[in-house]
Amino acid sequence: MHPNPHANGVITYAFDYLTDLPVAAHVSTRHGGVSPAPWTSLNFSVSRGDEPERVKANFTRFCEAVGVDPAQPVRTHQVHGTAVAKVDWDDAGSRQSATDALITDAVGLPLFLVFADCTPILLYDSRQHSLGVCHAGWRGTVNGAAAATLWAMQAAYNTDPADVWVGIGPSIGPDSYEVGEEVFQMAQAKLPDPDRFFSFPNGLGANPYFDLWQANASQLTEAGVPIQQIEIAGIDTAGHTADFFSHRAERGACGLFGMLAWLTPTASGQ
Repeated sequence: MHPNPHANGVITYAFDYLTDLPVAAHVSTRHGGVSPAPWTSLNFSVSRGDEPERVKANFTRFCEAVGVDPAQPVRTHQVHGTAVAKVDWDDAGSRQSATDALITDAVGLPLFLVFADCTPILLYDSRQHSLGVCHAGWRGTVNGAAAATLWAMQAAYNTDPADVWVGIGPSIGPDSYEVGEEVFQMAQAKLPDPDRFFSFPNGLGANPYFDLWQANASQLTEAGVPIQQIEIAGIDTAGHTADFFSHRAERGACGLFGMLAWLTPTASGQ
């Protein structure tokens, strides 16, 4: 990924692999908003104590920075699940309930999700010109949210995984994400060959550390996405709190950043 500073002070990150493809995706940082500490400053959460008016102003600033009408994005009420909503222009401006992933083939329709350590995942089908975005924390990861998004695209748009390009954005990294027994045991029960996603830097008797990046990437490669078409940003939010919110590192006293993505017209105008 690479950073993009905007004229209004907002700084976003974009996936390198998508540069030459007809899809736009911007991951916000915490820069360029109006919220005071501890939400400093481009916070998109109204559930963590910030004023709704400030959150609305922040979202408007983000949309203006990347050239999107703030009335258009489809949002979600995220619940750390695997539900996927198929949306089109009739859903513009809506908030999909109990949903952690969105898919569309509607050109120009912006899809928006929020994060503060969980993994932003983007899937772009370069043949069918369709798009999926997914929010995957540990629950979503072990329950297959990334694969569920891909399967939904296959069902809706006849997506072939071989045509899919993936971006895995900033989230808590494998050197920071210490987890407890519940997470470890659920991963053991639900993920194939789960030990490859855990490390024990403090010894085998201590808590393991979970690699969300590889756990999600592996779901997609095992479903048929070529590994060379998956970009992992490698930005650990817990280690980069100057730029990104981290629920873990900031002990919940933080805001949420976002990912906004949409399909752009192809060479044929579609």
